[in-house]
Amino acid sequence: MVEDAPLWTPTPDRIAGAPLTAFAAAASARTGRSLASYDALHRWSVEERADFWNLVWDFCGVVGVKGARLLVDADSMPGAAFFPDARLNFAENLLSRRGPSDAIVFKGEDKVLRRLSWDELHALVSRLQQLFISAGVKQGDRVAGMMPNMPEAVAAMLAAASLGAVWSSCSPDFGVEGVLDRFGQIEPVVFVAPDGYWYNGKQNDVSSKVQAVVDRLPSVRQVLIVDYLGTARQVATAISRAVSLADALAAFEAREVSFERLPFSHPLYILYSSGTTGIPKCIVHSAGGTLLQHLKEQRLHGGVTEGDRLFYFTTCGWMMWNWLVSGLASGATLLLFDGSPFHPDGNVLFDYADAERMTYFGTSAKFIDTLRKSGLRPIDSHDLSTVRTVSSTGSPLSPEGFAFVYDGIKKDVHLASISGGTDIVSCFVLGVPTEPVWSGEIQGPGLGMAMDVWNDDGVPVRLEKGELVCTKPFPSMPVGFWNDPGGAKYHAAYFERFDNVWCHGDFAEWTRHGGLIIHGRSDATLNPGGVRIGTAEIYNQVEQMPEIAEALCIGQDFDGDVRVVLFVRMAAGAALDGELETRIRTKIRAGCSPRHVPARIVAVADIPRTKSGKITELAVRDVVHGREVKNKEALANPQALDLFRDLEELRT
Repeated sequence: MVEDAPLWTPTPDRIAGAPLTAFAAAASARTGRSLASYDALHRWSVEERADFWNLVWDFCGVVGVKGARLLVDADSMPGAAFFPDARLNFAENLLSRRGPSDAIVFKGEDKVLRRLSWDELHALVSRLQQLFISAGVKQGDRVAGMMPNMPEAVAAMLAAASLGAVWSSCSPDFGVEGVLDRFGQIEPVVFVAPDGYWYNGKQNDVSSKVQAVVDRLPSVRQVLIVDYLGTARQVATAISRAVSLADALAAFEAREVSFERLPFSHPLYILYSSGTTGIPKCIVHSAGGTLLQHLKEQRLHGGVTEGDRLFYFTTCGWMMWNWLVSGLASGATLLLFDGSPFHPDGNVLFDYADAERMTYFGTSAKFIDTLRKSGLRPIDSHDLSTVRTVSSTGSPLSPEGFAFVYDGIKKDVHLASISGGTDIVSCFVLGVPTEPVWSGEIQGPGLGMAMDVWNDDGVPVRLEKGELVCTKPFPSMPVGFWNDPGGAKYHAAYFERFDNVWCHGDFAEWTRHGGLIIHGRSDATLNPGGVRIGTAEIYNQVEQMPEIAEALCIGQDFDGDVRVVLFVRMAAGAALDGELETRIRTKIRAGCSPRHVPARIVAVADIPRTKSGKITELAVRDVVHGREVKNKEALANPQALDLFRDLEELRT
């Protein structure tokens, strides 16, 4: 159904006060061009990328030496070099503020609330930096953290980055093999872990897991155990090469942090592909590219300014953690949360938003959908007057999710559905705070990102589904993959489909408003009768039904074709019967098309998902087809895969 009115339109005052508006004025002044509209500004940002990113550097106040050259080999992908003469340090840019105001607020599920001022954060980073130096950490070394989303994780990353070391992290709920599949490839010299963590009302001790990991990471010279459950010293004594962080820091007094200024492309982070189809790929991201891209997204697209209170529900195993911590570079206070967002109930994050005067509330589409189905209405129970932006990512946000944000959370708020990925540690498409929000649509392409939607022949298409591509280089492209000396794996991952063009693997569509709809991963796209169908279209219909808690859809090879199979996890008290199956099919046919209608609908008790909460269509497809799932350690609930094995319903 075509919507005839936006869900939200920014007021003239809000547009006038947006950093994006000030940036557009600065761009117009520099170029002499009229760049008042977002379309015009975006067009300039991709046509004149060197000038655009140069202005981002200046407008956002990057600390460092820019150098003479702005962009070399501008059309080579990969191969383009942004700011090849620059020298900067990522941590220096995040620690440029000082004073007694909050830099980090931490709320744990155990109800612990901690605050670190800018001065206290600086002091902790200083002592960690000295500790790392004493452990022999040098430029290019890897420091790995299996950490809850707590202040020590941020400080350890900053200390590593200050020295030019490379930070890599995962969350403590990863299994031993999942941790080793990641850190075993990059050979860290320091390993940071907690004594345990809280989730869903339970303490989880990780001492045996840490020991098992350390036993198989011979590169690690020092293990630091961070106190969360109050047992760090006890845990450290039982683990080889381990010491509690408090004891390790006791020898060091805080002093000024020294920052090693390094090239723009110097490695900062190693992130990992989901790993559900094999051992995770180690994706290396640069300090300069990450910093500049995050500053652009947070300042211009997110409207984040100094003194804002920035929150994203994430773990240290998801790229949104890396995105979140960059908020320090804009002078924002980081609001960290670790634990279940539904313990004791779905109000916990809104309690936090209310109490801490949150300005930017970031979460997942799945959280919004679950909240919608729970019957909770924060708009009626919490003071969210300070929240300017609600951001959603992780999977496509359904039109019903869009509607619920305005009906059940806050009426006057910028809803920014965003999409990008670990591959670019940022976004291709995201919110535009000076433009209207339309139901079910991401507002537009990111500035400086020459993204488009192409069909299988490499021809741009409008109002038609196709591959999300980016046709010109951008700063946050990976430096490369770890242990990929010739770049073959890197090239195969993004540039094999279309020469010299980034093919992201998302199935997307431009809308008549100039926005985007993401229909799911293109490698999970269904092809019944040779027609491409995005799974998100089916979920948007099925998950509206109160009987359905969540759904997962795959294409099953059957009788020389591909048929659509829909798995549903039922809501409490509901059961799948013939009448409900008929209603499901009718709804999908009416809301999508006859080709979307599943040939089989099967009820399952659980649906497997990755550690970051994304459902794993490819892993389920492999199980259904009798293929081995190569890396179950990447899953939060790998036992759920057994529910899809040798199903009678799928034999005929």
